Amino acid sequence: MQFVVLLLGILLLLFLIIKVKLNTFVSLIVTSILVALGLGMNPAEIADTIKEGIGSSLGELAIVFGFGAMIGRLVSDAGGSYRIAKTLINLFGKKRLQLAVVVASFIIGMSMFFEVGMVLLIPIVFAIALEAEVPLLYLGISMATALSATQGFLPPQPAPTAVASALGANLGMVLMVGIVVAIPCVAIAGPLFTIFAKKIAPDAFVVKKSLPAFGEVKEYNIDETPGFGISAFTSLFPVVFMMLSTIYSLALHGGKILKHPQGLDAVVSMLGNPMIAMVIALIFAVWSMGIHRGRTMVQVGKTMEEAIKSIAMLLMVIGGGAAFKQVLINGGVGDAVQSLMAHANLSPLFLAWLITVILRISLGSATVSGMTAAGLVVPLMHSTGANPVLMALAIGSGSLAVSHVNDAGFWMFKEYFDLTVKQTLSIWTVLETIISIVGLVVVLLLSLVM
Repeated sequence: MQFVVLLLGILLLLFLIIKVKLNTFVSLIVTSILVALGLGMNPAEIADTIKEGIGSSLGELAIVFGFGAMIGRLVSDAGGSYRIAKTLINLFGKKRLQLAVVVASFIIGMSMFFEVGMVLLIPIVFAIALEAEVPLLYLGISMATALSATQGFLPPQPAPTAVASALGANLGMVLMVGIVVAIPCVAIAGPLFTIFAKKIAPDAFVVKKSLPAFGEVKEYNIDETPGFGISAFTSLFPVVFMMLSTIYSLALHGGKILKHPQGLDAVVSMLGNPMIAMVIALIFAVWSMGIHRGRTMVQVGKTMEEAIKSIAMLLMVIGGGAAFKQVLINGGVGDAVQSLMAHANLSPLFLAWLITVILRISLGSATVSGMTAAGLVVPLMHSTGANPVLMALAIGSGSLAVSHVNDAGFWMFKEYFDLTVKQTLSIWTVLETIISIVGLVVVLLLSLVM
């Protein structure tokens, strides 16, 4: 019965979002209430369950996402991201443009949301494609793959951070292992898939002199932008802190999380916490990309304000997804999934991936499907003793699969690259699915040694 209610809830959610065009956050809350009633929960406890889900999810994530968005926007507005991309491209040369675009997109994608990275990089990649006289998709597929992989696997991106937190996985370990998973995904779904994409949709691989979807594109004089070193360091500041903390923990404590660290352990633990790392990184970004560049605090404040506005709805949607997840947990769906899968002779990592893929196909949002799946597989993870880091990455892999018309990224890719729906399905949807499958394979291989 729980699965019937879950299926009806997903169908209702799809109906509200796609057909009724109701706001995604509102749709999630309405669906959560109705599903809670369908699962037989005490009506008096539904509100508390929703509050529990939203509160537990957004407590830390609000600062991580908010400060991360402000850092990304400060670097972008100062021209730092432009400098990173141009420097790497000049370094690699025209013969290795795909590799240059992959590296630039990977670095920028680690500190920016997918949508922000896409908007930022497409004008630069388009200009490079024009200069080199190659189709935009020749470079664009590699760019989109790198941005998508970082979104699915690497904290402090929203989905992997939220999933790791829900599973109790160490964020630093998720980041380090996530890089190992992401690299082969990007290599196969990016430059390698581009060769086959030309055969699948040859009409899409034409050299275009203009693109209709561009809005306002900022022009930068390279001599007036901040240096490559300071730009890259500012963008990756929180990532550096998290990795150093994880390496320290691995070297001295075998990667174990100390319950009551003291002395240097306490300081390193504090600095490696994503929330603290983001706070320090933002303060540094205000100086490096603001005051040091001659910008006034009023200008810096305006940039930060615009950044917060850009992620406000994202935070609400994450909260709504967390509420839905909590309803499913408290309503017994998680236990039902555990009971159903307990007799399945399959890896818990594969099951986590499969559940997430089903949710991804149904819901569209990588973040919502990942968060919902995390809530469903927690009992399974505990009962099987599965590694929470690998479970988080398996879910991350599943959350990227089969992007189609109910995913905002699908339409973004279509419009920016000026493609038809058929071309987008044959390129973007396949690209995302390749990342998902390769990610699962790498995670399963890593499970043999972790």
